[in-house]
Amino acid sequence: MVACALPFRAGTVTIGEVAAHWPVIANLLAGSLVGAWPGAGWATRLRSATLHRVFAVLLVAISTLLFVGHGHGSGAQALYGTALLAAGVAVSLVIGVVAALLGVAGGELLIPTLVLLFGADIKLAGSLSLAVSLPTMVAAFALYSRDGSFNVLARERSFVLFMALGSICGPFVGASLLGLVPAVVLLPALSVILLLSAAKVWRYA
Repeated sequence: MVACALPFRAGTVTIGEVAAHWPVIANLLAGSLVGAWPGAGWATRLRSATLHRVFAVLLVAISTLLFVGHGHGSGAQALYGTALLAAGVAVSLVIGVVAALLGVAGGELLIPTLVLLFGADIKLAGSLSLAVSLPTMVAAFALYSRDGSFNVLARERSFVLFMALGSICGPFVGASLLGLVPAVVLLPALSVILLLSAAKVWRYA
């Protein structure tokens, strides 16, 4: 899904525009790649209920920040220089741990970070988050594969195939709508989606 979404979005947010922000991508990867390794290891040992509760609370907190900061964060960085670099590494370290723990791409946390911390436009933030998520998840998958966690994929081939097809079609439809939906709508929409996600995650705790 992550690998397909980035080129699909290129019609609205070009690859060149994403590449131009390589310092931001590198800053976040410096933390997320490190965090992905222990996160994947802990995922096999920690209780699922605990992970779900922590993630749900985190989603609510981020949703609140996005809602309160709506209309004030675009283009305005929260920090600059060394402080921004250190904050980017620290936040992305946590994101890498959470993404690997729960087996998610981490966009739920990366996009708010890019908007609130780096002052990125919401549409650009979506593409930048994909550029960070892909290497992060590859690192986590590498560790998961060491303890046989991927054996379930062989047993559930049909399920994986149908999910893979949906993971290609979904990003294509979303990318097609990206140029039609105004950015001013996306930030509040993301806040609502995070709240709904938090409620659903909490149910499984």
